[in-house]
Amino acid sequence: METIQVNGVALEVQRLNTAAGRQPAPIIFLHEGLGSVAMWRDWPAEVCAATGRAGIVYSRRGYGGSDPVPDVRGAGRLRADYMHREAWDVLPALLQALEIDKPVLLGHSDGGSIALLHASRHPVTACIVMAPHVMVEDVSLRSIQEARQAYASTLRDRLRRYHSDVDVAFWQWNDVWLSDDFRSFDIRPDCRRITAPLLAIQGLDDSYGTMRQIEDIAPTQGSFRMEKPAGCGHSPHKDQPELVRRLVTQFLAPLP
Repeated sequence: METIQVNGVALEVQRLNTAAGRQPAPIIFLHEGLGSVAMWRDWPAEVCAATGRAGIVYSRRGYGGSDPVPDVRGAGRLRADYMHREAWDVLPALLQALEIDKPVLLGHSDGGSIALLHASRHPVTACIVMAPHVMVEDVSLRSIQEARQAYASTLRDRLRRYHSDVDVAFWQWNDVWLSDDFRSFDIRPDCRRITAPLLAIQGLDDSYGTMRQIEDIAPTQGSFRMEKPAGCGHSPHKDQPELVRRLVTQFLAPLP
């Protein structure tokens, strides 16, 4: 594990399946709203091995071993455009530091939204999203409110092992999602501009969003494929890891 300075912030980074010589475009793994490098576990390494691609997994600020956010519930509180800032400011700077052009983006939940936003403005080889959020639905807010209620009793202890400052990780995500300003979050117009091949996966049992979250991506220029696996909730790579790995491998096989 290493840290890379991006815009004055130390981000935790893990490199996977790196080798000398020419390789296909690497996969950048973008984690969920409470995720981190460690929370992906072994799945990114398995995907990299199956696809023959290198991978980069990183923790956003305030997550995992990356720098914390000072006064996270006060002056440091995230704004409603935090995913736009990650996609358009932080991720390009990280890719520049890593000397990566046109990566494959693979994002889960918030990370999926960040992948879509980045692909709407920057060249990528492909974009893969699992349970992304393209607009705010009541079902999402209900589940996030339930997470707030569970945090003190059970969720905090479960998350503690994955984050250096678990309170920062939880509250920066939970507070912004339940804020009044966030109700207007809607990236569907941005998604229309994506030109790269795009694969969207959402489980039929997802408690954080309806199928509109992938159906409304609807890019008008690039190729678009949707998969709706059964027996699968908000984390397709955890609920159906072999199936999702196979879908990703098949999708990327013909791409440069």
